[in-house]
Amino acid sequence: EEIRDLLVKPGISSNHPKQKLFIQDGRGETVEPRVIGASEKCILSSNDGMEFIRAGMKRRVTASTNMNAQSSRSHAIFTVVIQQISSKLVVDDADHSSKPGNDKNSITVEVKKSRFHFVDLAGSERAKRSKAEGKRLQEGININKGLLVLGNVISALGDEAKKGSFIPYRDSKLTRILKGSLGGNHKTLMIACASPSLTNSDESLNCLRYANRAKNIKNKAVKNVEANTTKVVQELKIQVKTMSEEILTGKSHVKAMAEELLQIQYEKSPEKERSRMT
Repeated sequence: EEIRDLLVKPGISSNHPKQKLFIQDGRGETVEPRVIGASEKCILSSNDGMEFIRAGMKRRVTASTNMNAQSSRSHAIFTVVIQQISSKLVVDDADHSSKPGNDKNSITVEVKKSRFHFVDLAGSERAKRSKAEGKRLQEGININKGLLVLGNVISALGDEAKKGSFIPYRDSKLTRILKGSLGGNHKTLMIACASPSLTNSDESLNCLRYANRAKNIKNKAVKNVEANTTKVVQELKIQVKTMSEEILTGKSHVKAMAEELLQIQYEKSPEKERSRMT
């Protein structure tokens, strides 16, 4: 299996060699796997997002087989990360002053982050039906392998009898990337595309059974709210005030010590002895 970046034009320049993409597994249950080296683009509207989708789809490999005139020769994942930052002024009830400069008031900051994976799975195909050969045959084998592993993961997650058992995420790069979507802090929706042709009835039935197994997965998704983000401004104000008081106190101590040291030096000086003699 190979991971390709569909947002990068292939063969732009020999001075920019193709970067190898690899999957970095997340540490802990809450951190999802990431594809290191994949392009990340900032978008400001839904139109911007659609432009990147169109650009990626143009670079996706398709080919004609006996079952589909424009058969996808790979699975595709389009990931959108949305971050929402909200803040509000919290007024101290005892002070009744809503001025932002009041030290007794605080600003509550909350950061929410969501990750959406839009996945287009290539359809399962039998070599006997598709008549694929050579490179197209190898592509079909890799497609079926990813779908097989995905089906095994879905079965393991959806079967109550297998709860707590080993989940084979690492058997395919597809399932490694989608680990969070399948068994993590996500809600997952699967849409099955069935062929209206009677000659493809077996494939359509298998597709519907495949999607039906996904309904058995029960994830309890909760909001991704970053910890320790509330009352940030108030805490910083308190820290600054405390440090200022410590600095002023330290200056007073240093001044007192300096005066005491000068007094000791004066007591031991020759001028002090001569004044006593006279």
